[in-house]
Amino acid sequence: MNVARSLNNWRKYRQTVNELGRMTNRELDDLGINRADIRSVARASLAG
Repeated sequence: MNVARSLNNWRKYRQTVNELGRMTNRELDDLGINRADIRSVARASLAG
């Protein structure tokens, strides 16, 4: 993986973590996401 792609993936990961982190527990629950799982959900979003 090249540097530009790695940087782009990191930015997408951070954006996803930040957006999910701003949600309330109720909103996350509606999506089926536990607050403790935000980072793993963000990582999985990069895979596909």
